[in-house]
Amino acid sequence: MSSINRNLDQFPHILVLGMGGTIAGLAPNPNENPLQYEAGQVEVRALLAHVQSAIPSGTALVSRQVANINSRDLSNGELSELGCVVREALVNPMVAGIVITHGTDTIEETGIFLQLTCGNNAQNLGKRVILTGAMFPANAPKADGPSNLLDAIRWASTPLDNCPGGIYAVMDGRACMAMDLAKRHASALNAPIMGSPSSSAGLINPSWLSGVKAVEAAWTEDLPIPKENEWSWVEILTSHAGARSEMVSHWLNSEVSGLILAGSGMGGLHQEWQKPLMEAAYRGIALVRTTRTGAGVTLPNMPDKEMPGCLASGTLSAPRARIALQLALNAEKQAKLAGKSLTWQDFFARIAVLPEIR
Repeated sequence: MSSINRNLDQFPHILVLGMGGTIAGLAPNPNENPLQYEAGQVEVRALLAHVQSAIPSGTALVSRQVANINSRDLSNGELSELGCVVREALVNPMVAGIVITHGTDTIEETGIFLQLTCGNNAQNLGKRVILTGAMFPANAPKADGPSNLLDAIRWASTPLDNCPGGIYAVMDGRACMAMDLAKRHASALNAPIMGSPSSSAGLINPSWLSGVKAVEAAWTEDLPIPKENEWSWVEILTSHAGARSEMVSHWLNSEVSGLILAGSGMGGLHQEWQKPLMEAAYRGIALVRTTRTGAGVTLPNMPDKEMPGCLASGTLSAPRARIALQLALNAEKQAKLAGKSLTWQDFFARIAVLPEIR
């Protein structure tokens, strides 16, 4: 028999954390229009109760509601709280694995955040953290949340013989590293896509597993989790035809700490930006160049695209690069407090060179 939410602190269990999202949403008229709904209405305990009969026998589950929101409204403070909860759970010997139910709109931000702050710890402790979500609300006739949740629970509790501990995501019967899951279509039912080769939730793809091991071998030290009031202010600017210099110069006298520059193609930026960006770098604003295409690699040392003080994002999309830069800026602050001379560039460079899973 499986059990849910009993006092299991003294027994091995899977911890299921609720963050809200569509998987916890409700539609007023689910039969007529299931896509008109309000996210974050159902508690994670209720989501588990609906699938209790299908939970693998002998699997003990404990649930905790961290947030219950539409993920488009995800805040810095909620990310910090989630990261701290995951870190605490990872070192708990009674927690065998962690599942997080999450909205798909910002799941890529949470995926990269958890990889960079908890990924090495999860690997070293041999535990899997699994992000999952849904495209239909909980009361829709074809709700996909239950099957995704069950797959995530199974993936979290599967022996490590097949796949190491780490930060993963499970959607639509497939698994990937959480940092590779993103929403890349506004309305399609398969909008959350894996940005790299994935594996089925029950059968390991050898080439995918080789890529996972390469990423985990490269990520050897987690970054500090910022407190709610420690997050640096970082904005995303998109280069486009007819871009104006004012789009950049507007920020020069603000308190912004960094700018993510989503360029065209391989990360090219409009020539009108060149002068204000040089001024931004001179004033100490951190600059990272990525691509607005949503996929592919932004390479460093490109003669017609590079500029002093601006780092290339590697495979990071603009939303992921923003989280990575915020964490790098915070890591620089913490390093200085510890008497170390490391810079945000040192920390960001470690992230940007993480291997791409092919």
